[in-house]
Amino acid sequence: MQTPISRREALGKSGLLLAAGGSIALASSAGHAAEKPKNSPFRYCLNTGTIRGQKLGIVKEIEITAKAGYSGIEPWLGTINAYVKGGGTLKDLRKRIDDAGITVESAIAFANWIVDDDAKRAAGLEQAKKDMDVIRQLGGRRIAAPPAGATNKAGLNLFKAAERYRALLELGDKMEVVPQVEVWGFSKNLSRLGEAVFVAVESGHKNACVLPDVYHIYKGGSDFAGLKLLSGSAVHVFHVNDYPADPPREAISDADRVFPGDGIAPLKSIFGTLVKNGFRGALSLELFNRGYWKRDALEVAQTGLKKTQAAVQASLD
Repeated sequence: MQTPISRREALGKSGLLLAAGGSIALASSAGHAAEKPKNSPFRYCLNTGTIRGQKLGIVKEIEITAKAGYSGIEPWLGTINAYVKGGGTLKDLRKRIDDAGITVESAIAFANWIVDDDAKRAAGLEQAKKDMDVIRQLGGRRIAAPPAGATNKAGLNLFKAAERYRALLELGDKMEVVPQVEVWGFSKNLSRLGEAVFVAVESGHKNACVLPDVYHIYKGGSDFAGLKLLSGSAVHVFHVNDYPADPPREAISDADRVFPGDGIAPLKSIFGTLVKNGFRGALSLELFNRGYWKRDALEVAQTGLKKTQAAVQASLD
C-alpha cells in the first residue's frame, strides 16, 4: 500500500490546485488566429469529431473551421494520417492551417500509454511519439491523453497511472508537445474528474494538466463543483457540449451529446467557475451527434459556435 502524501507534498508537485498558485508554461501554437469576441475570456475551437460523420477529410475540416469563425481546430490523428497516406504532406497541411488563420489547439489520439502490459505500453509510447511529431509539425503544442486501452477492466492502480503519465509528459518534453490526461466518463478507469486530477498531481511533472469534458464529467458521475479546485493553468483545453435529461446518465452515450444550451448541463455555473479559476484557454466543441452528422457541416459548425458563445455570455451576465 502506498503511503499517503501530505497536502504540502501534493501541492508542491503540481500547479493543478488553486492553492498551489503555480502556472504551467506552454508555448502558444503558431498561426494567426481570428480575434475572439472582446468580452469573452476564452478562445473557441472546433473538435473535428463534431463533423466527423460527414467524412470531409482534414483539408475541408480546416476550411470549415475557419469559415465558421473559430480561432482554433482540434483534429483527429486518424484523419491527418489518412491525408498523408493519400499523398498529402504535413508541410502543405501546416500552410493550409496558417493560411486559414487558425491554430492547432490540441489533437485527438489514442496511444496506449497507460496500460499495465509492458509491451503494449512501450508500443503505446512509441505511437504517442509519432503522434506528437505530427502535431508539432502542424504547429500544435498539445495532445489528448485518454486512458485508451484501459477502459474495460476496472482496478487500474492510479499511482502506477501517474508514473506512466509522467513518462508520457517526459516524452512530450522532448517532442515539445504537452499530453493532457483526459477524463473518459464511460471508462472503468479515469472516468471521474478526481481520478484524472489525481494522476496529474501524482505525476509530479510541471506540465501536468487535465482535459475535462462537460459530457464525460456528467457520464462518469462527478459533480461539476469539483472544477472549483482546479487552477486555470491546470487546464489548457476544455471540451464543451451539452446533454439531455433523457436518456438518464447510466444509459447516455456520446451520440446523445447536443449543442451547448440545448440540454440540461449547468453551463452557466461551469463557465463561471472556469472564469473565476483563471482559465483563459480554448473551449473545444466536441459532439458525436448522428443527427448533426446528417446536416451541412458548415451549418453545424456555425451553430455550435454561436450556441457556445451564447452560453459563455450567459455566464458572464
